[in-house]
Amino acid sequence: MKKLMMVAVCVAGMVSVSAQAQSVTQKSLSLTQANALASAAIQACTTKNYQVSVTVVDRAGVVKAVQRTDNAGPHTLKASEMKAFTALSTKNASGKVMESAQSNAGAQNLRDIPGLLLLAGGLPVKEGDETIGAIGIGGAPGGHLDEACAQQAIDSMNKS
Repeated sequence: MKKLMMVAVCVAGMVSVSAQAQSVTQKSLSLTQANALASAAIQACTTKNYQVSVTVVDRAGVVKAVQRTDNAGPHTLKASEMKAFTALSTKNASGKVMESAQSNAGAQNLRDIPGLLLLAGGLPVKEGDETIGAIGIGGAPGGHLDEACAQQAIDSMNKS
């Protein structure tokens, strides 16, 4: 009986080790893509005379690109980063996360999670169905306008 138990433990250990040995392959936003997105977003916003900051993060939430127009308020920098992080971590538009928190009592505490900002202006960047990064914009006179500029930048990247 002891021998049978010992064999079972050894087999279970080998299965566990072999399952853990497999690596994960994931797509992520490149620096070239991040810079192109940030530039396209700045261009989309400045044609409408919006003074904004844009932050692009990769799939891990690490900042890849940041741009700020000359007259954007200092608060727009952190807001754009937090909107991008919110969109990335929820794999959803930050404005939709805000709406969910407002209408769903079970989601109201999302506002208390460090790093999340429940305002429109952040969008996930996808390649197929896979989220590879996110873009956040802060500074336009309304989050829906930030989001429109972000969407325009994503659309320009998808055309390339």
